[in-house]
Amino acid sequence: MMRKMMLLSAAVLVLLSACHKKDDPKPSNPTTPTNTTGTMGFSFANKVGNQPVVLHTGVYQNANGDTYSINLYKYYISNIKLTSDNGTVFAEPNSYHLVNEELTSSKTFSISNVPSGNYTSVTFLIGVDSAANTSGANTGALDPQNGMYWAWNSGYIMAKLEGTSPQSTAPNNAITFHMGGFAGKNNVLKTVTLQLPTAATVSAAKTPVINLNSDAAQWFGTPNVINFAQLNTVTDAGLDAASISQNYKNMFSIDHVDNQ
Repeated sequence: MMRKMMLLSAAVLVLLSACHKKDDPKPSNPTTPTNTTGTMGFSFANKVGNQPVVLHTGVYQNANGDTYSINLYKYYISNIKLTSDNGTVFAEPNSYHLVNEELTSSKTFSISNVPSGNYTSVTFLIGVDSAANTSGANTGALDPQNGMYWAWNSGYIMAKLEGTSPQSTAPNNAITFHMGGFAGKNNVLKTVTLQLPTAATVSAAKTPVINLNSDAAQWFGTPNVINFAQLNTVTDAGLDAASISQNYKNMFSIDHVDNQ
């Protein structure tokens, strides 16, 4: 009899234990999943030295002492990469942006799905990489309707500056610089890396903005001083375009970072 009671008690304990395991109590402090990505903004201010670019009416002086005005100023920013304080690198996919002084909205843009973190430097390409150049005309920033594609030469114009100068010997005193060429020794593609003065902190709640200056004066200065009486028109890939690209690779600087 005693043995039967002990067996019965054991069976009851096993049953109670099994019932307990089936319970799925809710945690006392449930957590909400956090978004691990955010957005990074970019803002470009086009200048000549310390003066803002004012199309058609602004008057400037180059390193050779020639005076000039700017009627058109465009350039591609592509292949953007952000480096964080722990060394990880985020590369924007399908990264092509056209900055056009005439179109205010083009001077600001943002990239999404950036991993949360503190970013200390930015790297980008001035121009359009060889992959996009060899794939033919595209859409969006790469649409030929933007006036930055040589249909006759199957390639993109990486940067464009047009204007006038009294010293230019071209018709109507024009200065015309269309920078193209993505292969060979006269390749005009230039990679720029800039350190941020303050880390840009990206999170789901914060969208920092990197404010950059683009100095058009650099096109005609160091290391190759441009004399508009001698060189005022570049509309094809070649040595002249390559020389000017050596200059304009230095045109970008960081003004400040807004951590919003």
